[in-house]
Amino acid sequence: MIVSIHQPAYLPWLGYCARIARSHRHIVLDHVQFEKNSYINRNRVRTASGPCWLTVPVKTSGRFGELPINKVEIDNTRDWRRKHWQTLTQAYSQAPHFADHADFFENVYRRDWTHLALLCETTTAYLLAALGIDTQRKASSAMNASGVKEELVLNLCREAGATTYFSGSLGRDYLCCKTFADSGMRVEFQDYRHPKYPQVGEGFIANLSVVDLLFNCGPASLDVLMIAGTAVSR
Repeated sequence: MIVSIHQPAYLPWLGYCARIARSHRHIVLDHVQFEKNSYINRNRVRTASGPCWLTVPVKTSGRFGELPINKVEIDNTRDWRRKHWQTLTQAYSQAPHFADHADFFENVYRRDWTHLALLCETTTAYLLAALGIDTQRKASSAMNASGVKEELVLNLCREAGATTYFSGSLGRDYLCCKTFADSGMRVEFQDYRHPKYPQVGEGFIANLSVVDLLFNCGPASLDVLMIAGTAVSR
């Protein structure tokens, strides 16, 4: 049983989706502290003038240190929904498969959102389904595991029945593989090799939101996502 764990992300990048695709179960780490200037509430898309950040504004003033991700509220005093939809339309209207997904995203940006976690869950669920990824997912806030950092990861894996924990590459900085081995689990680390694929515009820009892949490659996206490969090291 391969289990991966990651914070929710708004319009996540390719490697995020590839790690979920290689897992049997994925835990959405939504009960830990929100990190400012992270990919939880933003990602990049390609525009005619280059990469552009799409950022969901959130209410954080005076709350750092006690603001779990699943409690983060969206700051709707800023007209972010119109900006994001307008940017996607202008950037990708000529992409071969944008029209296949336009209705979903138009409806997303018409909807009133109050909390970031629900927005991330709704859009990520759609993107994974569109890619053909059916990995089981569960929010950490709906689980019983406790602890911080490595202890929390280990306890979540135990609760999920993991035999392998599939970590992001940064896990090397704080995970002790022996601790997991003592609990009957091995640890594998993702070293994602970013693929090249046809994009609207000259040249290729890597490390964008997976919507860039989906809008450009459509049904072939999952093959592109995985063909470059996720190098696994232990």
